Amino acid sequence: MTTTTVPPRPQVTSPEFVEDPHKYYRIMRDHYPVLRDEASGYYFVSRFEDVARVYKDSEAFSNENYGFQMEPVIGRTVIQMSGREHTINRKLITPALRGNYLEELFPEVDQIARDMVAQFPESGTVDLIEDFTKWFPINVIVKMLDLPKDGLPKFHDWYSSLMAFLANLTNDPEIHEWGMRTQRDYPAYILPIIAERRANPGDDLISRLTQVEIEGEVMSDERIKALIGLLLIAGGETTDKAIASTIKHLMENPDQLEAVRNDRSLVQAAIVENLRYHPPVQIILRTATADVEVSGEVIPAGSVVGVVNGAANRDERRFADPDKFDIFRTDISTQNAFLGSADHIAFALGRHFCIGSLLAKREAETAINLVLDRFPTLEYADGFEPKDVGLFTRGPDKLVVKL
Repeated sequence: MTTTTVPPRPQVTSPEFVEDPHKYYRIMRDHYPVLRDEASGYYFVSRFEDVARVYKDSEAFSNENYGFQMEPVIGRTVIQMSGREHTINRKLITPALRGNYLEELFPEVDQIARDMVAQFPESGTVDLIEDFTKWFPINVIVKMLDLPKDGLPKFHDWYSSLMAFLANLTNDPEIHEWGMRTQRDYPAYILPIIAERRANPGDDLISRLTQVEIEGEVMSDERIKALIGLLLIAGGETTDKAIASTIKHLMENPDQLEAVRNDRSLVQAAIVENLRYHPPVQIILRTATADVEVSGEVIPAGSVVGVVNGAANRDERRFADPDKFDIFRTDISTQNAFLGSADHIAFALGRHFCIGSLLAKREAETAINLVLDRFPTLEYADGFEPKDVGLFTRGPDKLVVKL
């Protein structure tokens, strides 16, 4: 008689889990598809089918959790809204991140990236994260908002504090205080700028947001402040990690790197495969609105649900050979990957599919093409080994390469 040994229940907040989450994602999918984490009290859902269900069923799984995850720092944003409030606010925002305005912005996105790459030294080494991917998306947002470039360190500190606050499962008091500093400093900086643009509008995104109106609704200064904070986190850290991780995984697969170098139409396929293989946002939270059964487990009403994108995207029930990075895989649509019909889970799904996905796509394509142009041979500096860090968002902390 054969007996199956069930591995111990993973502890999501443990150092071992954070060191190598994919080791534990498989255990979760196979043995604990709904895992209650004792430290946080959250229920983590890991199978692709279950994760997709949580995202799409906004009646059973709401965004109320952003009331404690994000609102205390930057205010109420569209990602925590529902019903008519969500519909109206998404319509107010959409013209800024889709359509004509985005097309007008793309050449400036490309120029920002070219200028940054042009500043690399002629020889030695470069950390592609510190010298490029960390700051490129923020530079784009600063350009969109027409904010002074000398504010870049502040913006990075603010979105870093917000990301830490959002992922503070253990209620670390230092992280809480960091978030509270941002709560004080960020509005003091941005609200006067919003008021001035409302009085004297230009062509920048802040000015456009002050002027837009749908069904008699306009965006208040407070709402614009919150949206800009959301742009900093959603358009900064996540895009940075998506670009850096794609480069890292291509370098770890030299045959695929060479294929992309020789056929730049494959750049998009590489980005999409990275979104599946290693999504920059590994975990997103939702809240159960009633007792609900998932994979045979009842999640009680009011419980916070951790939706584990990183586990779902490597579910062998959905993808063939899921632990292999393969830009040529046929079980994922490259064409739909940045639309609401995407069949990977990196930008969420359903009504709250990431509205900034097309801007992220352009930034990633531009960045990767420029890196390939600048480095005829893309190799790590002697003795350097990349290391992924993070739980809610995850990516390499450094990418030191030879010039």
